[in-house]
Amino acid sequence: MVGALSEANRQGVSYIEIGADEAGRRLDQFLLRLFGTVPRSRVYRLVRKGEVRVNGRRADPALRLALHDKVRVPPVRIEPKDAPPKVPRALLESLRRAIIVEDKRLLVIDKPPGIAVHGGSGVSFGVIEVLRALLPQETLELVHRLDRDTSGCLLVARQRSTLRVLHALLREGLFEKRYLALVKGHWPHGRARIDVPLRTDLRVGGERTVRAHASGKAALSEFRPVQFFGKRATLLEVLLYTGRTHQIRVHAAHAGHVLAGDEKYGDADFNQKLAAVGLTRMFLHAHSVSFEWPEGGVFSASAPLPADLAQVLEKLAAAGSAGRLHGMG
Repeated sequence: MVGALSEANRQGVSYIEIGADEAGRRLDQFLLRLFGTVPRSRVYRLVRKGEVRVNGRRADPALRLALHDKVRVPPVRIEPKDAPPKVPRALLESLRRAIIVEDKRLLVIDKPPGIAVHGGSGVSFGVIEVLRALLPQETLELVHRLDRDTSGCLLVARQRSTLRVLHALLREGLFEKRYLALVKGHWPHGRARIDVPLRTDLRVGGERTVRAHASGKAALSEFRPVQFFGKRATLLEVLLYTGRTHQIRVHAAHAGHVLAGDEKYGDADFNQKLAAVGLTRMFLHAHSVSFEWPEGGVFSASAPLPADLAQVLEKLAAAGSAGRLHGMG
């Protein structure tokens, strides 16, 4: 029946004669079933305004339809019942503003925290779904991934050939990704490489958990201190040579300095104290990416530390100089 209505929509108003299957059904129930994905409020508005009529007369939504009644149905745009939900306008605008580099081969997104890179597992829209809604004529593919809580540089290929090139650079270790991370305590190691394999195939309670283990995949990270906050915390720059799941978080924890705000591998007491200075998420930001195109030419992009994380550092510094941050030395 919806198919017949869709045909009528291209021609204007349609008239539907009630058959035995629909006789006795309330008008509003009939219309809601007929229109499928059209919002209930719009269906009731059509009836209230008299655009839907039964046997040529206005009708109440509660009217029971009788066999051979003729229902006048106005043209209404109907999405297929299996059509994906529409991306909210606010999310579209947020991702539009987050595009920091746009060339013929690539988009670079300064990914906001709190949005996954792709939909699934209860998430209707990720970055890639929103971008495809913004640029429906393009073939967009994620070059790499960031955790949902992580902000910063995320690359999206606009061509399949670009995706293949960048994946080859990633495999060969020729793709530089640098992060800023705040960790617990005073980092004593200076510039340090952590070359510790990671098991990324473990699950605890059905949730993926990564652990340092000799039988894992090779993983190499380089940590460099940027700013110290006494014995309380250290801001580190992290250079990734490999891209394992949760690599920075697990390598930092392995070194004895868990990430601030990390609920999976972190320290609940430390997180609570950081919450007191405004930290509402994991302190991890992808601040730069760079590589050299095979045909020549260097590509680089950077995203400044977002305001929420910058304010945490300011409050840590101020509280430390005044000796006001309770319990963090």
